[in-house]
Amino acid sequence: MILLTLCLSGGLMAQDEAKSYKLENYGVVPNTGINNTPLLIAALQKIKAEADGQPVVILFKKGRYDFHPDGAVKREYYISNHDQDNPKTVGIPLEDFEQMTLDGQGADLIFHGRMLPIAMIANKQVKIKDLSIDFEKPQIAQVKIIENDSINGTIIFETAPWVTYKIQDSTFYNSGEGWEMRPTSGIAFEGDTKRIVYNSGDLQVGTKGVSEIAPGRIKAHHWKNPQLIPGTVIAMRGGYRPAPGIFVHKGENISFENVKVHYAEGMGLLAQLTENIDMDGFSVCLRGQKDPRYFTTQADATHFSGCKGRLVSKNGLYEGMMDDAINIHGTYLKMIKRLDDRTVLASYMHRQSFGFDWGYTGDSVQFIKSKTMELWTEQNSIQSITPMRDHDDTPIKEFKIRFVKALGNDINPDRVDVGIENLTWTPSVVFTGNTVRNNRARGALFSTPKPTLVAYNLFDHTSGCAILLCGDSNGWYETGSCRDIIIRNNKFVNALTSMYQFTSAVISIYPEIPDLANQIQYFHSGIRIENNEFETFDTPILYAKSVDGITFKRNRIKTNQQYPAFHRNKRRVLFERVVNAEVVDNKMDGKKVNLLK
Repeated sequence: MILLTLCLSGGLMAQDEAKSYKLENYGVVPNTGINNTPLLIAALQKIKAEADGQPVVILFKKGRYDFHPDGAVKREYYISNHDQDNPKTVGIPLEDFEQMTLDGQGADLIFHGRMLPIAMIANKQVKIKDLSIDFEKPQIAQVKIIENDSINGTIIFETAPWVTYKIQDSTFYNSGEGWEMRPTSGIAFEGDTKRIVYNSGDLQVGTKGVSEIAPGRIKAHHWKNPQLIPGTVIAMRGGYRPAPGIFVHKGENISFENVKVHYAEGMGLLAQLTENIDMDGFSVCLRGQKDPRYFTTQADATHFSGCKGRLVSKNGLYEGMMDDAINIHGTYLKMIKRLDDRTVLASYMHRQSFGFDWGYTGDSVQFIKSKTMELWTEQNSIQSITPMRDHDDTPIKEFKIRFVKALGNDINPDRVDVGIENLTWTPSVVFTGNTVRNNRARGALFSTPKPTLVAYNLFDHTSGCAILLCGDSNGWYETGSCRDIIIRNNKFVNALTSMYQFTSAVISIYPEIPDLANQIQYFHSGIRIENNEFETFDTPILYAKSVDGITFKRNRIKTNQQYPAFHRNKRRVLFERVVNAEVVDNKMDGKKVNLLK
């Protein structure tokens, strides 16, 4: 396997060759408390016009900059894996730039209300470095348990100092600039460690039937949960995810260096339909050990949908987010109708994934039987693809696709559910030197057939599985199979402290296959898991389903008693429909062990 080792400057201009523009010369100065949104937008427009495509470096001065919705631009964006409401309120629109570096020099960008902080649209050779993104009032309400009367089912909690709220009709609402919401679920953190409370998962929170007993102190009269001991901190949240911290769309050679996202109501970074993304020191994290917050983003830290070329993520810190550190996938279209032997109608299926391009003329595609997740052997390519909609402003959900070659007679939605995968828009991946800790759900998800390296990472108290290889043409419609992935020299510390979807072991290879009993082929292949260290309080280390070719060797397992074992999977290594497996030379507590017994 050939792995891509690339420096972050590859494809980008040298900074000393570019013309520099200081934002302070355009009235964008730090620590004033004024609304910088219209000032920065105007400055970017002037700089872009003057640069006329020549290399530029745009420089912030170190300090705090406030951005409010007033003066922001409104844009209609359909962002993968987010709620598809429009328009978006964009604080910093970076559109159609080429050969540009946005250098924060330590700038702290603070957003207010409900905004999409940075939108990077159709840029080429653009880099963002040395800045952070945060919100003055996150939509997640942080509270601390003060008293818990589990016999009578009442809890007294205290809101964090920055939380503003009201109680109306005995219901708790938290609010900010231009928004108000009632939290419906929560994640519980240990007060002293900021780890997610063992075996807690997603909580129901007591925001109905409440009363205020003192400013900032609320009594929930119908909230019974004995796990929530005094001192536990709850991140109370809703399910809404309107926008990420950074949105990258149709870019080419995009890079991030030492960029931190401290909060976003969606994901930290969402990139789609972009070629070549490099991240060094990109983090979704707290503001150090003394940060009074326990949470970061409402959803994934980073998420990549339908990207291609190289995807490099190294030296990042991902903590406290409400979902995975990284998720890489494409999107299956469901074949709706076969018009002739070369032409079909196909549709997006998930409510959070539609409205954006799926493929282009010349792209390579393959077809999959959704119920058994088996591929047809013949691949094809797109001759033409046309969105099917009544008006140009209607979001794209359905396409008419004509293929270069005739389809086999059995590739027919009248006979079997058919998914279509775009193979061109799949990336090679390098995920190295990162720390993932204290987050909800899973650690890292990889779904690409291209070479993937996952090495020298620390997965520390991820509450679900640390690594997931999935693939689903039935629910999430996230492609596809892994064919060449190396997972080596990583350290896993007490992962899998709660149960979430697909979390069958610390490393879970879990494609969604509704009819596994009738599957003949295998979904994943070419998986190597070597020289890793697992520290665990529970049993399951590796689960794999529908794999042809997997090695698990020279790994070290150290057991501990930090928590009671609870997982329903009682096997160290559990295989379902796996062939050509090699599980050898592994040790547990310093002794060689046969993990298949």
